[in-house]
Amino acid sequence: MTWLIVKYLLTAGVVVLVSEMAKRSDKLGGLVAALPIVTFLALIWLYVENQSTEKIANHAWYTFWYVVPTLPMFLAFPILLERIGFWLALLASVGITMICFVIFALIVRQFGIELL
Repeated sequence: MTWLIVKYLLTAGVVVLVSEMAKRSDKLGGLVAALPIVTFLALIWLYVENQSTEKIANHAWYTFWYVVPTLPMFLAFPILLERIGFWLALLASVGITMICFVIFALIVRQFGIELL
């Protein structure tokens, strides 16, 4: 139980750190948010919890493929934010990401990569 609490605190700390950095500097906050810190933490947690190297490698592999269809959202959100406000822009960004993910999954399936 203690280990789970430590994982929660460290992972939450990363999110708080990113949001605090973003308050002070848009560029630095964006840079830190773009770093694969959460993925690194997940890889560390998997390793420390004695998961197989195959499971750890698969996590990194699928993370790569799942990141790609999220990228259009980062372009759409700032445009939508000014036009429709924060909450609707956030909701639209979720929709955009889901649509991009389905389209991307169908495209990469042709190359033998199963994401769905």
